[in-house]
Amino acid sequence: MGLSVDEAHYLLYAAHPALSYFDHPPLVGWVQWPLVALQAPVWLLRLLPGMLWLGTVVGVYRLSLQLFAAQTPKAGAPSAQSAAQWAVVALLVAPLLHVLGIGLLPDTLLMALTVALMAQTWRLLQRGARASWADWLLLGALMGLAGLAKYTAVFTAVAVALCLVYALRSQLLRAPTVARAGAAVLLAAVLVLPVFVWNAQHEWVSFVYQVAHGKGSVWQWQNLLRFLLTQLLAYGPVLCLGWWGWRASAPALRWVGSFFAVPMLVLAYMSGGGSSLPHWTAPSWVALAPFAGWGAAQLWARGRRRLLGVLLALQALACVVLLGLMLSAGWPVVAGSTAAVAPSPNPFADLHGWDAAGARAKQLAAERGLQSVAVQNWTLASRLGWYARPLPIHVLEDRFDQFDLWAGDLPQGGDALLVDWSYMAYELPLAPHGFASCTLLDTLALHHFGQPLASFRFYDCRNWAGTPAPRLTLLPVPTSP
Repeated sequence: MGLSVDEAHYLLYAAHPALSYFDHPPLVGWVQWPLVALQAPVWLLRLLPGMLWLGTVVGVYRLSLQLFAAQTPKAGAPSAQSAAQWAVVALLVAPLLHVLGIGLLPDTLLMALTVALMAQTWRLLQRGARASWADWLLLGALMGLAGLAKYTAVFTAVAVALCLVYALRSQLLRAPTVARAGAAVLLAAVLVLPVFVWNAQHEWVSFVYQVAHGKGSVWQWQNLLRFLLTQLLAYGPVLCLGWWGWRASAPALRWVGSFFAVPMLVLAYMSGGGSSLPHWTAPSWVALAPFAGWGAAQLWARGRRRLLGVLLALQALACVVLLGLMLSAGWPVVAGSTAAVAPSPNPFADLHGWDAAGARAKQLAAERGLQSVAVQNWTLASRLGWYARPLPIHVLEDRFDQFDLWAGDLPQGGDALLVDWSYMAYELPLAPHGFASCTLLDTLALHHFGQPLASFRFYDCRNWAGTPAPRLTLLPVPTSP
């Protein structure tokens, strides 16, 4: 499969090293920089999210052993080993988590760091006043890295604070503990300092964007219900057994459930305003996995094996179908089309053909003496920005984003190779708001598994007027020069 829009966007982070970026902190770019600098192929780049996903699963297994080894043994109760095994199963049949194990997103990093923070917090809870400087500094380092991964890590930090305040209470007021906890907070602050430095240099643009993005629009119950249904489909009912496992856990363990509850409640509320995406909650569900393992182990021990078997079979089938549709570009469930304007949406067509389009864009730009590529929507820019690099990408719509920081606006009177995609086809941006002229150079028709999929159109556009007004087209446009 080709790169998704998010994968390509964060690989471009690595191609443009910086202290931070418009929409996310920098860690997702930093960790990919060595491979990108070495011009590694996509399959090698994807080993990194794969290894992070493997580390997350192993971390959940070990954390489950630690948590439930502390349970008071009861007759007929499952073992910590059984809970740990079921926790892994719950993760492996969650469809959306596999996607995050293929493409590196900030959430992929935050999943692994959330598990590490849970384990370190539990270690501090167990050791109490005996916790060493190294224990507290490791907690601070993990919190700092989480802050460098994604802004929603602030919710994870709240969960850490809740656990420590509940469990340690009076111990936190003792001088040695205060000093060590303060050092942990200071270390975390130093690690996230690049984000604040970059934002101070760019008029705090990330924080302004995130606040506006988080507020969303008018709050509606329908949005919340849609969010909850999407969560159930994306992560599956097996992980939802975490509620039962949490209730069946010892009181000392229950505060650890705040690693799930705090981010989930905040993001669920935000969804009412239409501003929460399904993958944002992935670290929360990973945090719930140990409790889901405990709940599933309880069901298994009580003989509810048929119920578990049905749930597992349905979720495993969902994983196979999802990954199969991604690989086949939706065939045979969703039809593709190489028409100028695709007749219906196909979310899986987005994963194929951009490498060929990028290569053709580079070739045509070189032939026509054009120094940049232009698109009319920011979602079209990432893949072309990656596959057609080092050509700069100009986004012609009137909004500010990361591409404005990388390439700036196309200057008045400027020329560019305009690329259009059949599943997001726009009317040609011609004067008085667009270019003085646009000449169709080529149409690239894509087929996948022998089936028509999509098409790209390439235009030589001259003399940009500098006042964008992109409009999606509902009418056929030329498909050949």
